[in-house]
Amino acid sequence: MRELVVATRNAGKIAELAELLDGLGLRLVGLDAAGVAEDLPETGDTFAANAVEKAEYVRDRTGRPALADDSGLCVAALGGGPGVYSARYGGPGLTDQQRVERLLAALAGVPPAARAASFVCVLALARPGRPTLTVEGRVDGVIAAAPAGSGGFGYDPVFFLPELGLTMAQVAPEVKNRISHRARAVRAMRALIARLQAEEAAADAAPAPGGASGGAA
Repeated sequence: MRELVVATRNAGKIAELAELLDGLGLRLVGLDAAGVAEDLPETGDTFAANAVEKAEYVRDRTGRPALADDSGLCVAALGGGPGVYSARYGGPGLTDQQRVERLLAALAGVPPAARAASFVCVLALARPGRPTLTVEGRVDGVIAAAPAGSGGFGYDPVFFLPELGLTMAQVAPEVKNRISHRARAVRAMRALIARLQAEEAAADAAPAPGGASGGAA
Protein backbone atom coordinates (compact mmCIF):
# COMPACT_ATOMS: atom_id res chain seq x y z
CA MET A 1 0.00 0.00 0.00
CA ARG A 2 1.98 2.92 -1.35
CA GLU A 3 -0.77 5.05 -2.86
CA LEU A 4 -4.18 6.14 -1.59
CA VAL A 5 -6.97 7.72 -3.57
CA VAL A 6 -8.64 10.25 -1.28
CA ALA A 7 -12.38 10.66 -1.91
CA THR A 8 -12.28 14.42 -2.35
CA ARG A 9 -11.60 17.09 -4.97
CA ASN A 10 -10.40 19.55 -2.33
CA ALA A 11 -6.66 20.09 -2.84
CA GLY A 12 -6.34 21.65 0.62
CA LYS A 13 -7.85 18.61 2.26
CA ILE A 14 -5.51 16.29 0.36
CA ALA A 15 -2.52 18.40 1.40
CA GLU A 16 -3.67 18.36 5.04
CA LEU A 17 -4.04 14.57 5.01
CA ALA A 18 -0.67 14.19 3.31
CA GLU A 19 0.94 16.19 6.12
CA LEU A 20 -0.81 14.22 8.85
CA LEU A 21 0.16 10.90 7.20
CA ASP A 22 3.72 12.01 6.44
CA GLY A 23 6.35 9.38 7.11
CA LEU A 24 4.28 6.40 5.98
CA GLY A 25 5.64 6.50 2.43
CA LEU A 26 2.19 7.11 0.94
CA ARG A 27 1.35 9.08 -2.19
CA LEU A 28 -2.09 10.66 -1.92
CA VAL A 29 -4.11 11.56 -5.00
CA GLY A 30 -7.56 13.08 -5.30
CA LEU A 31 -10.57 12.04 -7.32
CA ASP A 32 -9.69 14.17 -10.35
CA ALA A 33 -6.15 12.80 -10.58
CA ALA A 34 -7.54 9.27 -10.21
CA GLY A 35 -10.00 9.79 -13.07
CA VAL A 36 -13.20 9.77 -11.00
CA ALA A 37 -15.39 12.50 -12.46
CA GLU A 38 -18.80 11.52 -11.10
CA ASP A 39 -20.31 12.44 -7.75
CA LEU A 40 -19.86 9.85 -5.03
CA PRO A 41 -22.81 7.97 -3.51
CA GLU A 42 -23.80 8.97 0.01
CA THR A 43 -26.99 7.14 0.99
CA GLY A 44 -26.13 5.80 4.46
CA ASP A 45 -27.82 6.77 7.70
CA THR A 46 -24.59 6.74 9.73
CA PHE A 47 -21.19 8.36 9.29
CA ALA A 48 -19.58 4.92 9.01
CA ALA A 49 -22.01 3.78 6.31
CA ASN A 50 -21.37 6.88 4.21
CA ALA A 51 -17.59 6.72 4.62
CA VAL A 52 -17.55 3.03 3.67
CA GLU A 53 -19.86 3.59 0.70
CA LYS A 54 -17.65 6.34 -0.70
CA ALA A 55 -14.37 4.52 -0.07
CA GLU A 56 -15.58 1.28 -1.66
CA TYR A 57 -17.01 3.14 -4.65
CA VAL A 58 -13.65 4.81 -5.30
CA ARG A 59 -11.77 1.54 -4.73
CA ASP A 60 -13.98 -0.30 -7.21
CA ARG A 61 -13.82 2.55 -9.72
CA THR A 62 -10.02 2.86 -9.63
CA GLY A 63 -8.80 -0.56 -8.49
CA ARG A 64 -6.64 1.18 -5.88
CA PRO A 65 -6.80 1.62 -2.09
CA ALA A 66 -9.15 4.46 -1.22
CA LEU A 67 -9.70 6.66 1.82
CA ALA A 68 -12.99 8.45 2.53
CA ASP A 69 -14.50 10.30 5.46
CA ASP A 70 -17.86 11.41 6.69
CA SER A 71 -18.43 13.72 9.62
CA GLY A 72 -20.93 15.94 11.34
CA LEU A 73 -22.52 17.21 14.53
CA CYS A 74 -24.59 15.03 16.85
CA VAL A 75 -26.78 16.76 19.46
CA ALA A 76 -28.31 14.60 22.19
CA ALA A 77 -31.42 16.79 22.58
CA LEU A 78 -32.11 16.37 18.86
CA GLY A 79 -31.91 12.59 18.99
CA GLY A 80 -28.38 12.63 17.58
CA GLY A 81 -29.25 15.09 14.82
CA PRO A 82 -28.39 16.72 12.57
CA GLY A 83 -25.88 13.85 12.22
CA VAL A 84 -25.26 12.78 8.62
CA TYR A 85 -27.43 15.71 7.51
CA SER A 86 -25.21 18.31 9.20
CA ALA A 87 -24.11 19.91 5.94
CA ARG A 88 -27.72 20.03 4.69
CA TYR A 89 -29.44 20.87 7.98
CA GLY A 90 -32.37 23.22 7.51
CA GLY A 91 -32.51 22.64 3.77
CA PRO A 92 -30.36 23.31 0.69
CA GLY A 93 -28.68 26.61 0.00
CA LEU A 94 -28.27 27.84 3.57
CA THR A 95 -25.07 29.48 4.80
CA ASP A 96 -23.14 28.23 7.82
CA GLN A 97 -24.59 31.11 9.84
CA GLN A 98 -28.13 30.20 8.83
CA ARG A 99 -27.59 26.57 9.82
CA VAL A 100 -26.26 27.69 13.19
CA GLU A 101 -29.34 29.89 13.65
CA ARG A 102 -31.56 26.94 12.73
CA LEU A 103 -29.79 24.78 15.31
CA LEU A 104 -30.13 27.38 18.07
CA ALA A 105 -33.82 27.80 17.27
CA ALA A 106 -34.32 24.05 17.56
CA LEU A 107 -32.66 24.12 21.00
CA ALA A 108 -34.52 27.18 22.29
CA GLY A 109 -35.50 26.58 25.92
CA VAL A 110 -33.23 23.56 26.31
CA PRO A 111 -31.14 24.06 29.49
CA PRO A 112 -27.32 23.97 29.35
CA ALA A 113 -27.20 20.59 31.12
CA ALA A 114 -29.21 19.05 28.26
CA ARG A 115 -27.25 20.59 25.36
CA ALA A 116 -24.52 17.93 25.12
CA ALA A 117 -23.13 17.42 21.62
CA SER A 118 -20.31 15.69 19.76
CA PHE A 119 -18.42 16.29 16.56
CA VAL A 120 -17.82 12.89 14.94
CA CYS A 121 -15.60 11.87 12.01
CA VAL A 122 -15.33 8.38 10.54
CA LEU A 123 -12.57 7.46 8.10
CA ALA A 124 -12.88 4.35 5.93
CA LEU A 125 -10.01 2.55 4.19
CA ALA A 126 -11.07 0.30 1.30
CA ARG A 127 -8.46 -1.97 -0.34
CA PRO A 128 -8.87 -4.34 -3.29
CA GLY A 129 -9.53 -7.86 -2.07
CA ARG A 130 -9.46 -6.89 1.60
CA PRO A 131 -12.10 -6.00 4.19
CA THR A 132 -12.90 -2.29 4.52
CA LEU A 133 -11.68 -0.84 7.81
CA THR A 134 -12.96 2.19 9.72
CA VAL A 135 -11.76 4.42 12.54
CA GLU A 136 -13.63 7.12 14.44
CA GLY A 137 -12.62 10.42 15.95
CA ARG A 138 -14.88 12.24 18.40
CA VAL A 139 -14.78 15.41 20.47
CA ASP A 140 -17.46 16.13 23.07
CA GLY A 141 -18.86 19.51 23.98
CA VAL A 142 -22.00 21.57 24.60
CA ILE A 143 -24.05 23.72 22.25
CA ALA A 144 -23.67 27.32 23.45
CA ALA A 145 -26.60 29.72 23.74
CA ALA A 146 -25.04 32.07 21.18
CA PRO A 147 -22.16 32.01 18.67
CA ALA A 148 -18.70 33.13 19.75
CA GLY A 149 -15.43 33.35 17.85
CA SER A 150 -14.52 33.98 14.22
CA GLY A 151 -12.34 30.97 13.45
CA GLY A 152 -13.26 27.61 12.02
CA PHE A 153 -16.41 26.99 10.03
CA GLY A 154 -19.76 25.26 10.19
CA TYR A 155 -21.02 24.80 13.74
CA ASP A 156 -17.70 25.75 15.36
CA PRO A 157 -19.01 29.08 16.80
CA VAL A 158 -21.60 27.31 18.97
CA PHE A 159 -19.64 24.17 19.86
CA PHE A 160 -18.41 24.97 23.37
CA LEU A 161 -15.54 23.00 24.91
CA PRO A 162 -16.00 23.05 28.72
CA GLU A 163 -12.44 21.96 29.46
CA LEU A 164 -11.08 24.96 27.53
CA GLY A 165 -13.85 27.44 28.27
CA LEU A 166 -13.98 28.33 24.57
CA THR A 167 -15.98 27.50 21.49
CA MET A 168 -14.25 25.63 18.69
CA ALA A 169 -14.28 28.92 16.73
CA GLN A 170 -12.27 30.62 19.52
CA VAL A 171 -9.59 27.93 19.71
CA ALA A 172 -6.24 28.60 18.03
CA PRO A 173 -5.84 26.67 14.75
CA GLU A 174 -2.91 24.63 16.05
CA VAL A 175 -4.99 23.55 19.05
CA LYS A 176 -7.99 22.70 16.90
CA ASN A 177 -5.79 20.63 14.61
CA ARG A 178 -4.76 18.60 17.64
CA ILE A 179 -8.11 18.10 19.37
CA SER A 180 -10.66 18.07 16.55
CA HIS A 181 -12.67 14.99 15.62
CA ARG A 182 -10.99 14.88 12.20
CA ALA A 183 -7.49 15.10 13.67
CA ARG A 184 -8.28 12.29 16.09
CA ALA A 185 -9.67 10.12 13.29
CA VAL A 186 -6.61 10.73 11.12
CA ARG A 187 -4.26 9.81 13.99
CA ALA A 188 -6.18 6.57 14.43
CA MET A 189 -6.00 5.88 10.69
CA ARG A 190 -2.29 6.64 10.66
CA ALA A 191 -1.72 4.01 13.36
CA LEU A 192 -3.89 1.53 11.44
CA ILE A 193 -2.03 2.06 8.16
CA ALA A 194 1.33 1.74 9.91
CA ARG A 195 0.22 -1.60 11.37
CA LEU A 196 -1.00 -2.83 7.99
CA GLN A 197 2.27 -1.83 6.36
CA ALA A 198 4.24 -3.68 9.06
CA GLU A 199 2.11 -6.79 8.50
CA GLU A 200 2.67 -6.58 4.74
CA ALA A 201 6.42 -6.19 5.22
CA ALA A 202 6.52 -9.19 7.56
CA ALA A 203 4.55 -11.29 5.07
CA ASP A 204 6.90 -10.30 2.25
CA ALA A 205 9.93 -11.27 4.35
CA ALA A 206 8.54 -14.66 5.40
CA PRO A 207 9.99 -17.69 3.58
CA ALA A 208 7.77 -19.21 0.91
CA PRO A 209 5.90 -22.39 1.90
CA GLY A 210 7.91 -25.46 0.98
CA GLY A 211 11.14 -23.53 0.74
CA ALA A 212 14.53 -24.74 1.91
CA SER A 213 14.70 -25.25 5.67
CA GLY A 214 18.25 -26.38 6.17
CA GLY A 215 20.72 -29.09 5.13
CA ALA A 216 19.80 -32.66 4.25
CA ALA A 217 19.15 -35.06 7.13
